[in-house]
Amino acid sequence: MSNVLRIAIVDPSDSSRTALKNMLLGLDIVWLEAECSRYEFFADVVSQTKPDIGIVCIDSNPEKGLKLVETLRDTSSECAILVVSASNDGQVILRAVRAGAKEFLTAPVGVEDLVGAVDRISVQKFGGGSGGTRSCQVIAVAGATGGVGTTSAAVNLACVLAAEPRNQVVLVDLDMALGDADVFLDAIPDYTLVDVAQNISRLDFSLLKRSLTKHASGLYLLPRPVQLQDSSHVTPDDLTRVLGLLKATFTHLIIDLSKSYSELDFVALKSAKDILLITQLDLPCLRNVVRLMMSFGETDGLKDKVKIVVNRVGLGSGEISLKKAQETMGREIFWQLPNDYRTMVEVRNNGVPLIEQAPKAAITQAFITLADALSKSDEKAKEPDAAAAGAGAKKAGSWLGFLKGK
Repeated sequence: MSNVLRIAIVDPSDSSRTALKNMLLGLDIVWLEAECSRYEFFADVVSQTKPDIGIVCIDSNPEKGLKLVETLRDTSSECAILVVSASNDGQVILRAVRAGAKEFLTAPVGVEDLVGAVDRISVQKFGGGSGGTRSCQVIAVAGATGGVGTTSAAVNLACVLAAEPRNQVVLVDLDMALGDADVFLDAIPDYTLVDVAQNISRLDFSLLKRSLTKHASGLYLLPRPVQLQDSSHVTPDDLTRVLGLLKATFTHLIIDLSKSYSELDFVALKSAKDILLITQLDLPCLRNVVRLMMSFGETDGLKDKVKIVVNRVGLGSGEISLKKAQETMGREIFWQLPNDYRTMVEVRNNGVPLIEQAPKAAITQAFITLADALSKSDEKAKEPDAAAAGAGAKKAGSWLGFLKGK
């Protein structure tokens, strides 16, 4: 299981439940596992879905709500309870704490207060907050133009990561029209991205994995739609939900983007921690890198995620030099993948990843060290900031923290 905390909520009030649900759907650190409108049914919902956190909004009936908290404490101790109420009456707060609530938030709940409460519960349950060790590394693989080896890079990087037993890796083919990640893996999928997107509200973790195609390498694949006309059936909101569930299930999520840089591609780009921009050492590719970086700069934080990966280095004497390429792009080159046309054509036509077909080849070793570099970069990014953690813990978002201080 990865970093995303699974949450179930109960609130008989449609308006406040919807507001809280929309807030949760906007957070990468949580997955809304279930919602319920009746206190009487919520204990069964929790026992079946086994969420990490149960949010109980008690204002519709405080007595029933607090009784439910007691029941959950006794029957589902692994589920941390967060109580929400518009009341700031000390007696109500005290009763909630005594009933078994780990956190108490005053409605209307602010995003910062909710994230702070989730982080504190995460620390209690797993020894780390949303920036802790339970993380899913999301890597979007994009191309400066068609034919630069974007899918080859995505598939082979994903297979290298999947070769590590501790990793659970999924690859999403987001080239909705002409994606061919399934061909690279010689796979015949039963379900596609359209199937998962249209049934996302009914999927849980086990059903999700059964909807994916598992490769012999251990990699899971979610391929593009079979029919071209099905592409329009996946909306940005659908994709956001799909990626959220995948992040809650896997340690690594690799997304192979299309070359159209559509709305769906930008959903993936925003979701990613790292964006690998694949290019070659020729003028059209380098020009496109400059154009893309200008476009990414218009979206907050997107440009900083980009890592330039030069593919087919050593292709021929007509190549632009690495130094000149960096000057042209105005960016450092993060990684180089050597040219090995014969090996790449062979593995692609056989539908076998490099790590299985040619484990000792230079191109394979380049992918292995790339995966290692990305993993180390991710681990470094997770190093806790003690000062920030201390400051976050002192925020006044939780009455429970105040009561403990007393």
